[in-house]
Amino acid sequence: MAVARMTEGVSSASTWLREAVSLIERVAATQADGIETASRWCADAIGNDGLVHLFGAGHSRIPVEEMFPRYGSYPGFNPIVELSVTFHTQVVGANGQRQAMFIERMPGLAEVILSNFRFGPHDVMMVFSASGLSALPVEMARVAKARGLRVIAVTSVAQSMSAEPDPAAGARLLDVADLVLDVCTPPADAMVTIGTLETPIGPGSTIGAVAIVNAIKVRTAELLVERGVMPPVITRSSVVGSARSKALFDAAYHEHARRLARAIDQQGGGTAIDEPLVAMSTGTGPR
Repeated sequence: MAVARMTEGVSSASTWLREAVSLIERVAATQADGIETASRWCADAIGNDGLVHLFGAGHSRIPVEEMFPRYGSYPGFNPIVELSVTFHTQVVGANGQRQAMFIERMPGLAEVILSNFRFGPHDVMMVFSASGLSALPVEMARVAKARGLRVIAVTSVAQSMSAEPDPAAGARLLDVADLVLDVCTPPADAMVTIGTLETPIGPGSTIGAVAIVNAIKVRTAELLVERGVMPPVITRSSVVGSARSKALFDAAYHEHARRLARAIDQQGGGTAIDEPLVAMSTGTGPR
């Protein structure tokens, strides 16, 4: 898996697009079995009234948000991100990236984050990290496993194996997880070399991770439909009309709130939202 070098007469933009297509083809060719296993784990969790918890720090928050909530997505996936390790747009100064990268390498934060949640017997954890070498994602996987969750890692195997894990991590994410899905990017992540420029340009890990989560999303939905337990899907009004779109939106958010209420109920007691939602996107929901 090498970084592509521009050829004469071909623009750098075309080179990156070609590499992005090739990346998705590699994911499709090599990760199909893992995606199928992950989808079945997710369907078992969601179909049994559980949650698939998603965690990513830094730019690895992008596939977390891609999974839920957005159009074409459905409840059952619980996005977990921490602003202290994902708020990169200020870059420098207060809330800058130096602080975020420092915090990500400090041990103990994953335990604090997950202490906010009460996990069910069918819950799954999916952890995203392109390198899989920092303390936070590795600990997130380790702490989730200690709480009895099956852990899926979405990472770059080549990138992870090209360096040693942070001492505070003590292991690679791919060594801790029960299932590893490879985003298939090169060690540098960036995929194009331009002329005499020393460093490659144009990362690909987000492309690979987003392709993987959407493949899991649609396959999980297929399995849930087969079982007759498909939650409502957030859908644009241009597809189903404004009234139906609003009904699906409200039903999906209500269902997410119901499931999450159990997960953040620290006392283990009941909540005001305690009955499974029967309004499904297959046509039995509000119209």
